[in-house]
Amino acid sequence: MIQTLRIFMLLVLFCFTAETALAQVQTYKEMHKVKRKETIFGIARENGLTIQELIEANPEMNSPGYELKKGDFIKIPFPSHDPNAKQESTTQEIAMPTKPQVVETDMRQREIRVGIMLPLHNINGDGKRMVEYYRGILMACDSLRANGISTDVRAWNVAEDTDINEILQDPHAADRDLIIGPLYTKQVKALGDFARQHNIRVMIPFSINSPEVFTNAQLFQVYQNGNVLNDGYVARFYERYKNYHTVIIDCNDTTSTKGGFTSALRRKLEMEGKKYSITNLRSSESMFQKSFSTTEPNVVVLNTSRSQELNVAFAKLNGMTMTRSQIQVAVFGYPEWLMYTSRHLDNFYKYDVCIPSTYYMNPVASSTARFKQKYRWNFHQDMQNYHQRYAVTGFDHAYFFIKGLHMYGHNFTGASGMVGYTPYQTPLHFERLSGGGLQNRARLFVHYTKDQRIETINY
Repeated sequence: MIQTLRIFMLLVLFCFTAETALAQVQTYKEMHKVKRKETIFGIARENGLTIQELIEANPEMNSPGYELKKGDFIKIPFPSHDPNAKQESTTQEIAMPTKPQVVETDMRQREIRVGIMLPLHNINGDGKRMVEYYRGILMACDSLRANGISTDVRAWNVAEDTDINEILQDPHAADRDLIIGPLYTKQVKALGDFARQHNIRVMIPFSINSPEVFTNAQLFQVYQNGNVLNDGYVARFYERYKNYHTVIIDCNDTTSTKGGFTSALRRKLEMEGKKYSITNLRSSESMFQKSFSTTEPNVVVLNTSRSQELNVAFAKLNGMTMTRSQIQVAVFGYPEWLMYTSRHLDNFYKYDVCIPSTYYMNPVASSTARFKQKYRWNFHQDMQNYHQRYAVTGFDHAYFFIKGLHMYGHNFTGASGMVGYTPYQTPLHFERLSGGGLQNRARLFVHYTKDQRIETINY
């Protein structure tokens, strides 16, 4: 009996010792069994973690080709703000209330607190593009850290059917310095009202039809609607080509969305007393040639951006210039033409093509190659093959805003020259709308020169 009791006591002691030892070395909260369709982003968000925190607890996620699979077990670490997490020193956030009282401090002397409110999922194209955009934001935070600028990033999956008011109940939404989002216009008002209440800057990365930007001083709208862009492009067109004869080619495309630009251009030319010609892609060669001046250089504008009509237009221009070498021709394009560069590069150079856009990344530049390589190292896959690289857009947006807030705090307005950041792809400079927020007015021309260079002309 005594022997049995001794054995029992030894077992109890052993179990107690083992449990104590486990408590001393366990630096994660729990093990999570992965369910079907779960993602790293979703698991991190559900547990109040950043992507970096989850990956650091599970180093295998950094292995090339790693995929999260149903049935896998992964470690869920304590969030960096969790009072149970192992910390180097005691902080005042040991007991965090449900709705913390935000103590306003000068953001120029601390980390910049960033919130991401975008569709971060793999269900459809919107989610996949925004996941890539979010990855670019994380890459920007890494680069900023190397330059001494710290960030605290929290992300929420705000899909199209999400009630953003529920997201805004999260206590950590109110302590952000900057919120990037939303993607969908219908969510802008609620987020804008929330931002005004808590003095948070909101950068709207893609939505262009948000009337709140005209009344809410907290909003920064990156993209402009079509009318604003067209007016800007027309003004720059006239500056560049005021000594040219303009030839507008009707391409018979009933689906074209470029009528707004050509109509605005015609109004501008008429207002300035400049003559122009209109011809048709189906016109005979002789009628087509009659639209061009032999005494002035000509600039050609199509009323469509489609590739098939561009093919025909270049064929007609090549045929004309072979027989009428005295006719000088330049061509003005559309942002969609950036997708056709590899196919039409020779003609782009030949006709001194200028393409208006709000973004451009030179595909053959060494900086482009480095960015692609870093993305591949970080996420073990290539960026999606869009002419606008969403990861690069996310990087440019985040770097510009976070650095600006670090430099100027609440006085940051994003004005031209304020930050001193040379973007990879997306230029930014903001102007205040009367009585409201700020709108990006940066535009550029991508110019394919006759001596076979590609230059970016920023306005």
